[in-house]
Amino acid sequence: MTVLRRLAPNHLTTHLRHHRMRRLATVAAAVWQDTTVWTQAPLSGIEPAAESLFHVRIDVLDSPDLAASHTRAGQYLQLRVPDVEKPSFLAIASPPSDAASKGAFDFLVKSVAGSTAELLCGLKRGDVVELSQAMGRGFDIEQIEPAEKYPTVLIFATGSGISPIRSLIESGFNADKRSDVRLYYGARNVKRMAYQDRFKDWESSGVKIVPVLSQPDDNWTGESNYVQAAFSRAKQIYSPTGTGVVLCGQKQMTEHLCLTLETIDDLN
Repeated sequence: MTVLRRLAPNHLTTHLRHHRMRRLATVAAAVWQDTTVWTQAPLSGIEPAAESLFHVRIDVLDSPDLAASHTRAGQYLQLRVPDVEKPSFLAIASPPSDAASKGAFDFLVKSVAGSTAELLCGLKRGDVVELSQAMGRGFDIEQIEPAEKYPTVLIFATGSGISPIRSLIESGFNADKRSDVRLYYGARNVKRMAYQDRFKDWESSGVKIVPVLSQPDDNWTGESNYVQAAFSRAKQIYSPTGTGVVLCGQKQMTEHLCLTLETIDDLN
């Protein structure tokens, strides 16, 4: 998950390389450390979000220190289910303000056979799980402020990668003060696209939603193929140095988009 302030090739490549190394180091330390503080918290809600995806809400009202650890969109935490030692790393889908105002963390969880996530999706309301404190630096939105200096923000997400993007959009980053904010959101088909019920609110906040389906049915009239292909068809970046980019999804998507963005910058 990366926020890029400008589209200069050297900056782009170096930033992503350093980000990956930092993230790998952080994840490795989190996995191997034995000093993680675990907090028990009950599930207050679990329901289908899309095909193979579940909305999971966890009550942290009685855990103020845990709630306070979520300070920025894009953070994640570790979660353990009963009788399973191996944790799952989950991006927090709700904005940080929800922890204080609602006493809750929301997650969008993909149920993968044999994983901790599958066990989590099989729990019910009232079941207790264990959470670490929120981790990571999250999205460094300060890199694309003030809004008038960075009028274009391009956001790319695929599958469950939309989870931290929801947190970003609902946290607010002055989208309504920018001239061009686009979210390219990719899924296999409509049934696998979560948060469709939030699209209208996101649009109202200033974010144009561009759904992209890789395997649409015959009734689909929107963008198809992959998000990188949809963006390549549109492009329309008028000021590369005034553009911010948020990437959250598969490696193939991020690498392809980085090359495309570098090309655009070279042409300007």
